[in-house]
Amino acid sequence: MISKKMVGFVQNNSVIRAMFEEGKIMAAKYGKENVYDFSLGNPSVEPPKEITEAIVEIATKEEPNLVHGYMSNSGYEDVREAIAQSLNGRFGTTFTQKNILMTVGAAGGLNVIFKTLLNPGDEVIAFAPYFVEYRSYVRNYDGEIVEISPNTETFQPNLAELAEKITPKTKAVIVNTPNNPTGVVYTEETIQAMAKVLCEKEKELGTSIYLISDEPYRELVYTDVEPPYLTKYYHNTIVGYSFSKSLSLPGERIGYLVIPDTVDDADDVIAAATIANRILGYVNAPSLMQRVVAKCLDAKVDVDTYRKNRDLLYKTLTDNGFTCAKPDGAFYLFVKAPDGDDKAFTNRAKAERLLIVPGSSFACAGYCRVAYCVSYEMIERSIPSWESLAKSYGLKG
Repeated sequence: MISKKMVGFVQNNSVIRAMFEEGKIMAAKYGKENVYDFSLGNPSVEPPKEITEAIVEIATKEEPNLVHGYMSNSGYEDVREAIAQSLNGRFGTTFTQKNILMTVGAAGGLNVIFKTLLNPGDEVIAFAPYFVEYRSYVRNYDGEIVEISPNTETFQPNLAELAEKITPKTKAVIVNTPNNPTGVVYTEETIQAMAKVLCEKEKELGTSIYLISDEPYRELVYTDVEPPYLTKYYHNTIVGYSFSKSLSLPGERIGYLVIPDTVDDADDVIAAATIANRILGYVNAPSLMQRVVAKCLDAKVDVDTYRKNRDLLYKTLTDNGFTCAKPDGAFYLFVKAPDGDDKAFTNRAKAERLLIVPGSSFACAGYCRVAYCVSYEMIERSIPSWESLAKSYGLKG
């Protein structure tokens, strides 16, 4: 008999993953080229050539026990120092290796920091729409997610509601910018206002409220918009980063946490996070990939490929009468369901062999997420299906 907690997780299994698995079944039935899978945020752009070069160099020139062996639970010291100095050069920060904890991707990092901070019943505030797995990560440690309703005009955080929903039980606020599922980048004005709310509430309640910035899409921005680096705006900020999207390495599970010295009880938080990394079973982040990413901190994927995909898909959808915000980053479009029913919209799309994810999975009913980290050719092939879907709603004659 499985645990009661796992019964709930099984019953609420990720819609994204379920759609991905269904896509494989449909591809076998209709042919892969006739199924248009926009469900999963799996990067379609190849990793930069520096990755392969670094793997070969490390595997052939470094000592095997160093490449494949254990190290400190927080990661290789030289890797962490390289990341700290890279961040300092980019954002004017003053981190050292002490402030960096290598993690098993951003998901591993979030679980580590929630394990570190949460007591049973503690609350973590999330702004809808938000990544579906946040709920599970918080429940892993018997915390409670508190949702802030979406601002569907701009998809910037609803800060008035944030101020209303902070309580003595609030341990953390989690933000994700560029955002999954909207592609929206939170503005500097938004972050400054958010920091003001949090500082005022800390003073009013006499508590520490941690701002957790989940940043796997930081490098995927197509405009002049610059995502603010949040540690510069609020003293209790902790950053979770992943190379999954920025270097197209989702299966390698490599990322890091930044825990600045300005965080309340910073030494204790750093020590506890390092131990959490071990006792959660990660032990340490993948050794080879730690050494690889340290050599590739200046490498970049071809972000212009995603921009071209965005432009084609956005034009296709809006030309056919659909409504969606044009994203500044990440690789998602958040499309409004024509009749307000996102699940019905998803099913109608499936009948056209279009696989998309209902917005209710992201705590924002009435919208659907379309992931355009796919080939440009697939988007082109999907256009007749989008046209047919629009006609079924009477959006296009």
